[in-house]
Amino acid sequence: MAKKKAAPVIDSFDLEPGRILARKYEIVSKLGAGWEGEVYRIRERTTGIERAAKLFYPQRNLRSKSFKFYARQLHKLRQCPIVIQYHTEERILFRRTPITVLVSEFVEGVMLSEFLKDQPGQRLHHYQALHLLHALIEGIECIHLSREYHGDLHSDNVMVSRYGLRFKLQLLDFFHWAAPKRESLQDDVCAVIRLFYDSLGGQRFYSKQPQAIKDICLGLKRSLILKRFPTATHLRIHIETMQWSD
Repeated sequence: MAKKKAAPVIDSFDLEPGRILARKYEIVSKLGAGWEGEVYRIRERTTGIERAAKLFYPQRNLRSKSFKFYARQLHKLRQCPIVIQYHTEERILFRRTPITVLVSEFVEGVMLSEFLKDQPGQRLHHYQALHLLHALIEGIECIHLSREYHGDLHSDNVMVSRYGLRFKLQLLDFFHWAAPKRESLQDDVCAVIRLFYDSLGGQRFYSKQPQAIKDICLGLKRSLILKRFPTATHLRIHIETMQWSD
């Protein structure tokens, strides 16, 4: 029996600005790269509308499994404002190899990691951090209520597109491949609190935080966090009703 032909290995596309994709889009700039592929800012040639395009490395997208996962997840969660909007699938040839392209909404903003670096002391005041936390957990709650979870929350997976009294955030990538379990949902809650903790300056500043902040972070002890906040909804309600005293 003939062996199946292995997918060509491509570790980089490095597409230059101005290159045309699928005869419809023009490359504007490269936004980033990961294990599965590269993401580009693109512009529709006929309308001038900007989108994002994720090009999957063929060896990471066998039988289009990775693409289908992301497309279906984004479509299912399209009512959650924190999730980017899926548009369409395209196919291109790169070095004679078929490449799947996921075209989605382009979101202006900066990664949370870069946003924090630009803040005084590279951290947020606790009032501002609470607004960040509320926006994060509100978005995660919407995902959980749709019976999904994120699975890989960190400061390079969160895009800040607006901040002030209310943060507008978008989540990038979804890590999981399995059906959600209680533990998976709880992992997201703990990860959100970890992001909150880090945005305040982490361990270095933790001892000086107000008690109301410590009552949320709970020293990052998972058992204590999940006892107080077993779901994203519990954490959101706590933030919205918390009593503040310095």
